[in-house]
Amino acid sequence: MGIKKRSKASAEFNMSSLSDIIFLLLIFFMLTSGLVAPNALNLKLPGSSNAKNIISRRTDEVRISPEGGFFLNGRRLDLKVVAQELERRSSPTPTDYNFTIAPEKGTPVEHVVAVMDIALRLNINGILTAEE
Repeated sequence: MGIKKRSKASAEFNMSSLSDIIFLLLIFFMLTSGLVAPNALNLKLPGSSNAKNIISRRTDEVRISPEGGFFLNGRRLDLKVVAQELERRSSPTPTDYNFTIAPEKGTPVEHVVAVMDIALRLNINGILTAEE
């Protein structure tokens, strides 16, 4: 009696097709990542190459306390008044106006973002950040 053995499926895996798919995905993500435009603020961090030019000009300082107090050049003001003052001081050319945001230790990020939103709305590009 001739009993034939059934052939079992091979346990080998062909990696060439998988590597082709990974290579195509890599090319796809490299091409599409260049098309994404970042939506960010133009922050000039301390220690940058243009810091000498910015520091030589007079800049205003907005200090933010952890309790939510806003101080413009040492005067305590409401956030709406800070917005009005920044608009008044930057009125001729807002893109050339610079000011420093200096949050104290423990200040919630929401307060810092509120001041940055005001600067973005007023088209102020020169935002400096200070850290204690």
